Amino acid sequence: MLIQKIKNNEAGILLYGLTPPKENLTGEETAAIAAKQIARLEGQNIDGIVLYDLQDESSRTNEERPFEFIKTTPPETYYETYLKKHFKAVIYKAVGKYDEPEFCEFLRHQQEDFICVFVGASSKSQEVKLRLDEAYALKAKFAPNITLGGICIPERHASKLDEHLKVAHKSEKGCEFFITQAVYNLENAKKFIDDYAKLEGKKCPIIFTFTPCGSAKTLLFMKWLGINIPPNFEERLNASENILQTSLNLCLEIFNFLYKYGLAKGISVGANVESVSNRKVEIEASITLLKQIQEIIAKTNTAYHWIGAGV
Repeated sequence: MLIQKIKNNEAGILLYGLTPPKENLTGEETAAIAAKQIARLEGQNIDGIVLYDLQDESSRTNEERPFEFIKTTPPETYYETYLKKHFKAVIYKAVGKYDEPEFCEFLRHQQEDFICVFVGASSKSQEVKLRLDEAYALKAKFAPNITLGGICIPERHASKLDEHLKVAHKSEKGCEFFITQAVYNLENAKKFIDDYAKLEGKKCPIIFTFTPCGSAKTLLFMKWLGINIPPNFEERLNASENILQTSLNLCLEIFNFLYKYGLAKGISVGANVESVSNRKVEIEASITLLKQIQEIIAKTNTAYHWIGAGV
């Protein structure tokens, strides 16, 4: 059970990230999308899905967004209506979109088995109705028993060297696990694990996000989203005859290292697999990535079990 794995600080939590359908679709169109998602993910033996709450991030950068921003169905609504019978979910909530009465109403409706990640502003200049610390305080008052997660961005750690401290602060506010932005920079993620492992106190699962890249336009969008792609990796992708397979290999290399490195450092590492593209080939590649990450987890756990048993 996902909640139990989180509370036990288990390594190897495996999630799949989904963006809810566009808000302007009909009920039939939304149901058809849900049916495809269920068909892809049922039987994959994942611990749960992640449903994102998109917000307009145009204030974060002056560069033009490669794909138009379109409002999506609230993640909790989409989950309750279409997916709840099939998967456990982590629901993202971009708290700045909601005023205090709206947010309190949202919290009051949640049961104890609800899992949520509060997301703050995408930039300091973004106008918000509710700040992250205010949302944490409201959660403590109106929904103290739900399982709360936070966002972790290793890229910030490379420049500010304080992401491990932000994670510790969020843990004090009630966060019991963390999901990162998509990772293509191994050194940033490794440095974060190093510094987080040095902190005293209880540790939480760190679930790194991995997303395949199947085209130059997807690569451009990933960079617009703030995903840090080192120049040597970008060169490998652009020079590749099969950019999608190359990106899959990179994701697997990074996860394989981080999972084993986390075990050695006493940090529980998991994976959240997603596709930022709606192209069928990239979505299918993300399912392939999901399966291959699952194999790494199983093989590594077996090896560590044998070592621990003194075999």
